[in-house]
Amino acid sequence: MPILFDPIRIGAVQAPNRIFMAPLTRARGTRDHLPTPIMADYYAQRAGAGLIISEATGISREGLGWPFATGIWSDDQVAGWTRVTDAVHAAGGRIFCQLWHMGRVVHPSLRNGAAPVSSSSTTAPGLAHTYDGKQPYAQARALEIGEIPRVVEDYRRAADNALRAGFDGVQLHAANGYLIDQFLRSSANLRMDAYGGSIENRTRLLREVSEAVAGVVGADRLAVRLSPNGESQGVNDPQPVPLFRAAAQALSALGIAFLELREPPPNGTRGRPDHPPMAPVIRKAFDGPLVLNSDFDLARASAVIAAGEANAITFGRAFLANPDLPERFAMGAALNPDDMETWYSQGAEGYLDYPALTSSAA
Repeated sequence: MPILFDPIRIGAVQAPNRIFMAPLTRARGTRDHLPTPIMADYYAQRAGAGLIISEATGISREGLGWPFATGIWSDDQVAGWTRVTDAVHAAGGRIFCQLWHMGRVVHPSLRNGAAPVSSSSTTAPGLAHTYDGKQPYAQARALEIGEIPRVVEDYRRAADNALRAGFDGVQLHAANGYLIDQFLRSSANLRMDAYGGSIENRTRLLREVSEAVAGVVGADRLAVRLSPNGESQGVNDPQPVPLFRAAAQALSALGIAFLELREPPPNGTRGRPDHPPMAPVIRKAFDGPLVLNSDFDLARASAVIAAGEANAITFGRAFLANPDLPERFAMGAALNPDDMETWYSQGAEGYLDYPALTSSAA
């Protein structure tokens, strides 16, 4: 019977435990989207994770719309991320870069007034985070079919840059209502061409990007994140089971390192009581390691691993506030609470100052 503390092989990477660090946007980059020195310290503190998945990292200026988030399209960004990966590896860790195109949730103010792009000309609900505070989202411009190869190339180039920066692999962010998810799910994808309508067409961008990135990093160093459980940033689909089954089958055929799935508990703080669990469906369709995420505690994670429902678990807020989370789990120690006020602030407070067990004891 497997446990959270067992090692696991995920593609080309040998992880010493199944307690992975989920991608967490922390807004500690510069206004030019460069990684900063404190980010190297932050990630190195968490190198005890079986695998770190980096914060969502922009593949292009077009695709990045979060203030003080980081990108990986320029040489300067590669140099900044190299300092991060060097620090993680020196501390004995492993780290994947999560590749991000936000699609319609990029606010024009972060692109010199240019409209965001998406699968279709739609508008995200709610308010965008901008340098001037929260503002309503703008209507997106539908990508022309002739532009899609350029977007695929942006992903491919970002993956190549991630390798140059020393990452052990990459993860495609195909979840949470961002660009690939905007193509996958029918509420945002109103296209009538080869990228819209049928499930085969709506999964086409995911397949093309995955194949392009795998061609650079190797399928065994590629992961994908999906979020099939209900609405996310206004993106939803009335038939999630056949859609995400098809997506999982395509990724399984490609032989990716692992598939990460948001699977909130039905009655959790972010649960989806109107949507059945999707992990059992994906488990049957995907032959590789399956990693689950969202509102897991030690007890639930241990039960899921023991039952064989997943191969590893990604923890988000728990890792945010507990740099030594695997050690705390192993010892049954109390967890530090996280401070929401400093989630997206700049500077070391609420970023580097969460105590480890050793410093707490001292």
